[in-house]
Amino acid sequence: MEHSDKSTRVAKPQGIGARVPRKEDARHLAGKGNFVGDMTMPGLSEVAFMRSPLAHARIAGVRVPDAIANRIVLRSTMVDAQDIVSPSTLPTYQTSAQPPLAHGKVRFVGEPVALAFAPTRAEAEDLIENIDVDYDELPVYADVWKSLEATSDLLHEGWQHNRFVTLTANREFDELSARAEVVVKRTIELSRQCMVPMEGKAVMAWWDHQADQLVVYSATQVPHLIRTGLSQFLDLEEARVRVISPDVGGAFGYKCILQQEELCIAWLAKTYRRPFRYLEDRREHLIAGANSRQHHYEMTAYADRQGKLLALDAVITIDGGAYSVWPFTVGLEPGQAVGNLPGPYAFRGYRCETRCVGTNKPGFVPYRGVARTGVCFAIELTLDALAHAVGREPWQVRLENLVQPEQMPYVNVANKHLDGGDYPASLRRALEMIDLNAVRIRQALGEPDGRLIGLGTATYTEQSAHGTSVFATWGTPVIPGYDQATVRVTPDGGLEVRVGVHSHGQGMETTFAQIANDVLGIDVARIKVLHGDTGQTPFSTGTYASRSLVMSGGAVAVACKRLLPRLQHIAGHLLQVDPATVAFADGYAHAGERSTTIADVANAWYLTPHRLPADVDPGGLEITMGYKPKVDTGAFTYASQAAVVAIDPETGAVEILDYVVVEDCGTIVNPMVVEGQTIGGIAQGIGTALYEEMPYDASGQPLASTLADYMLPGATEVPHIRIDHFETPSPHTEFGAKGMGEGGAIAPPAVLFNAVNDALRRIGAPEVAMTPLTPRRLLEAIEARPSASRPPPADARADRSAA
Repeated sequence: MEHSDKSTRVAKPQGIGARVPRKEDARHLAGKGNFVGDMTMPGLSEVAFMRSPLAHARIAGVRVPDAIANRIVLRSTMVDAQDIVSPSTLPTYQTSAQPPLAHGKVRFVGEPVALAFAPTRAEAEDLIENIDVDYDELPVYADVWKSLEATSDLLHEGWQHNRFVTLTANREFDELSARAEVVVKRTIELSRQCMVPMEGKAVMAWWDHQADQLVVYSATQVPHLIRTGLSQFLDLEEARVRVISPDVGGAFGYKCILQQEELCIAWLAKTYRRPFRYLEDRREHLIAGANSRQHHYEMTAYADRQGKLLALDAVITIDGGAYSVWPFTVGLEPGQAVGNLPGPYAFRGYRCETRCVGTNKPGFVPYRGVARTGVCFAIELTLDALAHAVGREPWQVRLENLVQPEQMPYVNVANKHLDGGDYPASLRRALEMIDLNAVRIRQALGEPDGRLIGLGTATYTEQSAHGTSVFATWGTPVIPGYDQATVRVTPDGGLEVRVGVHSHGQGMETTFAQIANDVLGIDVARIKVLHGDTGQTPFSTGTYASRSLVMSGGAVAVACKRLLPRLQHIAGHLLQVDPATVAFADGYAHAGERSTTIADVANAWYLTPHRLPADVDPGGLEITMGYKPKVDTGAFTYASQAAVVAIDPETGAVEILDYVVVEDCGTIVNPMVVEGQTIGGIAQGIGTALYEEMPYDASGQPLASTLADYMLPGATEVPHIRIDHFETPSPHTEFGAKGMGEGGAIAPPAVLFNAVNDALRRIGAPEVAMTPLTPRRLLEAIEARPSASRPPPADARADRSAA
């Protein structure tokens, strides 16, 4: 790991910038985490769901034996629960109503139709086997093209067609595209994926009779939003709903929406006043959770003879599945696509149409990167194709098209407010780290084993912590505003920090403690970060969109700064000095040669108040503050990634030989956490590029319902990753922070496909442009090259190598 710091900040030993080991690792590495699956309660019933075997059908009848009827729930039973509806103010948007259990008809394979509860999951599954459902099959829309053609039996009643929403943009396109000397067209496609967190959906609920309150333990990223959703769709006052998110085994966006299963389990607890639990198994996840990444791009780039991009035209078609999710709606994906396709590039002509089409698949859910993996894949492959068309190196064309540092801050063609950084320097540094010249020499010499070497790069921006103004334009029913944090000095001089976001791997228990330490000087080990419990934390819309460190971390910093003068005032009185001269570090209050402990200051407030100054602030040593950046259009992290691959033309196997990252996420709170997030994101991006796909047949049946068929990258498929940090503080956020939790997953498909295509061009093979790059697809491309460019047989190559 390397670090090119462009800030002037000096890191304190435990403060912002320090490599503090993650506090939460102590319990997880010892197996002491507390997940929903670890919990138990007296009288707990386990729940199993009966799921539709058909993709599109009317429910003609349901028969439940009388002997088990008291343990079975249908939609008709849940009379006091509403369908999940996620409205939007976007023009052209068509609303869908998602019932907690299917009613009237089913719209994808795996949709819940009924549930059973019993003392064990196995018994509940046995009960499900006794339910009979009659279905009348309807036309199946297994892909967007068939769905777009439909004129009857549409996905939802009352719809005019099968499109959820269509968004458009047009900026000076006609004028600038007319000047082009080179026009490049490409069709680019990403396949549907599952998110595959280690822990699937998990929810347990019961009725707390003492508090007269529904208590829901859910593996969610957004506990306060789930509380709001359950209150709305179960018709309960929010004061009677408490949502607690304990340890969560990964989420990636899969757990940032209100799930049907959450609503069902909460309804059971509300209705029967006793505990119920549901744990999603892996097969359920793969069948009912294939809900991300599926984009189709028709790209046309208009440029001059040097490859300088003048205008871009794109038609993006997104497979939105059957339902629009609450609260972010299916409109989030096309909104992010049309807005982020231009990425880090400085061109002024832009035309884009983005269609989100309903199909008989699980409803689209925001996945790590939210459309940016797709748009990065599309524009980066297009730029490489443009470079090939004008006879230049892709990196040369990319460098000249990037926004230059002297142009910052820069408002791009999609009205994204890029807030700073040196994009070309990140690409040049990545090329230096990957050793471009050595790779080109290696390609010229050839490999002894006959494999083909390729080099690929990509540069991207990650819009993070976008706030009120951005979400308002997307028309979502919930708009994020201020995040709040509560900080409280304890009587013994420790600190409690309460935040409404939730950590499911981001290391917030460590990084938020570092932020507080940076201001108050209290040892990180004595700072307790409480999160995930709506009964104990101030409101936040939650953890998504790379926002938590900027928003809630900013609130922690602001609250600590506001608390600091109160501590100084008491300490100054105790030390008999001017409070303005008091500084805090290492658990002490210092003023010249005099000092006292923070514990002594706290003791005066809580236990020995006769020692307090007469004009002490009655607010005490606890404060709650809200925060949002002064410019809420987002803090833009950026990065360049580069990779070298070797492909075997005989087997279609791809090996990643080297992978480098040069990233700039503003002021880094903890470099180890940033590196861990980056590496984890790249592992997921490798999955998108080379392995992960949920195919469907013409009847809408998913064809990869186990991990034997749905391929994931493992330790042997993820290479050693080298990272260099730039550090350009954001001018808009507290302490210059930017979000970066999604960035690692954005670029790998583009990087790896560009590397493979670089190798394929050297043998005259056509480009590949559809994820994942399976051996079959790669071999098909190799076989499609002209016969004149085919290599000699393997035996002949071996003879030549020996000679």
